[in-house]
Amino acid sequence: MKKILILSLVTLLAFVILSYLPVHGEAEIYDSVVRLHVIANSDSEEDQALKLTVRDALLEEMPRFLEGVTDRETAIDCLENSLDDLQRIAESTVRDAGYDYEVSVWLGEERYPSKVYEQTCFPAGTYESLQVKIGEADGKNWWCVLFPQLCLSSAKRAEEAFVEVGLTGEQYKIITETEDTKYKIRFKILEVIEEAFG
Repeated sequence: MKKILILSLVTLLAFVILSYLPVHGEAEIYDSVVRLHVIANSDSEEDQALKLTVRDALLEEMPRFLEGVTDRETAIDCLENSLDDLQRIAESTVRDAGYDYEVSVWLGEERYPSKVYEQTCFPAGTYESLQVKIGEADGKNWWCVLFPQLCLSSAKRAEEAFVEVGLTGEQYKIITETEDTKYKIRFKILEVIEEAFG
């Protein structure tokens, strides 16, 4: 009788744990997006303002680089082919603002913790990222989802943008229902798994 009770408890515990494990593609969410990450020279008020000016300049021109793009791989190709132009935009913006900071712009994988962006939250993981470093890049950073183009999208448009690029309704629900304890636990599990095996 005691063995049956222990077996029952272990089985019940296993079901509870499994219900919180990442499922329905949470771990693949970061394979659907490209992020933009702009890092300021320092935390001074002037350098933080410059960071936002560079961000705005890049976002203003971004539609012409990503026009008509409907999948992540094509977005990455378009950005790679536009790196020289993006570098020029960032550099000229810094110069026009009266600074002589070096600017580096490149595309590559970058590790992110779980992060909230407006009404969405993305699990920790390694994301493809357009990275912009200004000067010493010792200041606070700014980031958004560059593809699908949520940096300029309204919250209402966000779900449509994700569905258009292949994110399932369930995956979109995962990144928007972040107050749900189950999703918080799943994101934490993803973060632990990424740190252990990433």
